[in-house]
Amino acid sequence: MPIATVNPATGETERTFEALGPQEIEARLARATAAFDRHRRTSFAERAVLLRRAADLLDEDAADVARTITTEMGKPLAAARAEAGKCARTMRWYADHAEELLADEHPDEGDVRDSGASRVFVRYRPVGVVLAVMPWNFPLWQVVRFAAPALMAGNVGLLKHASNVPQTALYLEDLFRRAGFDEGCFQTLLVGSGAVEGILRDPRVAAATLTGSEGAGRSVAAIAGDEIKKTVLELGGSDPFVVMPSADVAAAARTAVTARVQNAGQSCIAAKRFIVHSEVYDAFLSGFATGMRELTVGDPLDEGTDVGPLASEQGRADLEELVDDAVRQGATAVCGGQRPKGLDRGFFYEPTVLTGITRAMRIHLEETFGPVATVYRVADLDEAVAVANDTSFGLSSNVWTTDAAEQERFVRDLQAGGVYFNGMTASHAAFPFGGVKRSGYGRELSGHGIKEFCDVTTVWHGA
Repeated sequence: MPIATVNPATGETERTFEALGPQEIEARLARATAAFDRHRRTSFAERAVLLRRAADLLDEDAADVARTITTEMGKPLAAARAEAGKCARTMRWYADHAEELLADEHPDEGDVRDSGASRVFVRYRPVGVVLAVMPWNFPLWQVVRFAAPALMAGNVGLLKHASNVPQTALYLEDLFRRAGFDEGCFQTLLVGSGAVEGILRDPRVAAATLTGSEGAGRSVAAIAGDEIKKTVLELGGSDPFVVMPSADVAAAARTAVTARVQNAGQSCIAAKRFIVHSEVYDAFLSGFATGMRELTVGDPLDEGTDVGPLASEQGRADLEELVDDAVRQGATAVCGGQRPKGLDRGFFYEPTVLTGITRAMRIHLEETFGPVATVYRVADLDEAVAVANDTSFGLSSNVWTTDAAEQERFVRDLQAGGVYFNGMTASHAAFPFGGVKRSGYGRELSGHGIKEFCDVTTVWHGA
């Protein structure tokens, strides 16, 4: 895949970039190694000053970088600006909290005495150079939620970003440099996927984090495992959105629209499978389909656009295959199901609601990365849980119920890294984020995320 900005609203290639050669990669690895030796010796206070400066610069750049994001991967301008703002807030959160999150831990005094020591404590130390393999769908956020905690912990980063967002990737390197970080603390590697294995196997790289497809995750995990290196993987999801009789059905239907089409449905944590109790099924489906029909699909640079194009022609083709397969096998397209009329250029697809889904259909088993929702009718709570868990993924989940006993049952039984009641899944710096099953392992954000790339070191003093 070429490293290029292809505007998904027009299909036109706007800029192309040459991939780094072996000598350039080597220079960046050497620079990262030297930078880590210096950066790990800095204080939390020194790192916080730099990260806050990066946040301030990002706020100043928000309008311009949002336009770059929109041009590269197609999300509406308002969503791109919101992404930049969220990144700045997350940088400040880690600048404020990292020292506390990584403070030395002191075991119980009785256990210390029992061990024969006069003093014992646990220290979190940075692991070193971390390779981040990141996707295009949230091209700022996916990177910052790794970079902010990693840099505050004393690590340094190498970014292999998706090949269709090179300008955003280069902006991130420049942002941290302008903020005052050593030039080797955060570097962008404009390389193809074929270069990842060699970089990850290099002994100077200590660990890796990847957000992407299941196939990419398997590959990186296998290489890292062979090298005995730590990885954190977030590999997508097919998140359920369950609606029970006690719910505010109108509110659930309105929220369902946003939960499905945020980022044109190209979000790992977007709700994808809508599982509705038979008592409220008709009311929910009516409200949901109406809301999906009313969305404005069009130029993402137009402030009135709700849903922009898919990021690539291949992404749209993959989505069309899933929808066409379902319809051929008996599913009903309540709305959408085709390319919108009047938008001949670019990679647009109508917001779509499908009913009558069966396990024989690919769309039941595979992740739909686009504005397509599948709706299921269930008879009771047991069936709702069974359908929700009938997927190989387990990233997050949304449940609409005000019944306390039902809520406890869903918390106990849903196979997901998060359970969000009476709202939609959203990530926040203070809360751990990650999945179970084939959605990956490890956690980002919060104290859990900053500790993923730290060595846990026991320090023991004799009596």
